[in-house]
Amino acid sequence: MEQQINTIFVDLGDTFRVIRKDPAYELEAKSVITRCLGVEDDPTEFYKNVIEPRYDKYREWALHFYCEAPVKELWTRWLAYDFPRERVEAAADEMTYAYRRTKGERVVTDGGAETVKELFARGYTLAIVSDLVGVHEVDEWLDHDGLRPYFKSVQQSSVCLIRKPHPAIYYYALEECGSDPKRTCYVGDNLNRDIVGAKAAGLGMTVAVRYPSKKPQEVTDENRPDVFITHFSQLLDLFPPLH
Repeated sequence: MEQQINTIFVDLGDTFRVIRKDPAYELEAKSVITRCLGVEDDPTEFYKNVIEPRYDKYREWALHFYCEAPVKELWTRWLAYDFPRERVEAAADEMTYAYRRTKGERVVTDGGAETVKELFARGYTLAIVSDLVGVHEVDEWLDHDGLRPYFKSVQQSSVCLIRKPHPAIYYYALEECGSDPKRTCYVGDNLNRDIVGAKAAGLGMTVAVRYPSKKPQEVTDENRPDVFITHFSQLLDLFPPLH
């Protein structure tokens, strides 16, 4: 690297936050969806046979066009198009939050909060750049965990409606942070989205998190990061104090 990194962007899912499986927690989330839609079917069966196949179709569309649909559009066009539109629109936010919880409880990875606080103390500008549906979950989590003060920018595909690897979502974060792309590092887990997108945006460094519990992805010349790490706290070995 020609210039010292002074800004670090982090992904959320499977990078800074991981999923903790909890069958009861997941069943309750599926029950929220059926209740909102007025469905009397078994929540697990309805989710498996209706919501998941429809979400797969939506995801194909979203990945193809590098975009995220607003939550009302997500439900009225893709996930619950055969239910009364007024009812679906009124419950779209609640159902989106519930859909996220059907996968399990999202928690900060081991040592993640301490690492972010230490990087901040070392003088780095930090930001979140993440793909996800829903516009309230991340704000609530940041406030609940007391982590908001450490991130100068929070870019979510659900808000800016652009998904990685489109470089624009990185540009929004760069502009809000006032950072030089060549002095910015991106930390993510998905080589074909996180790393390819960061390179397309001209970021100076890329780090891929490869947790032991996750299946390794094929590495190519296009998606190869500068560094692999297996624990989030290893970022502290890469980024010494700036001052």
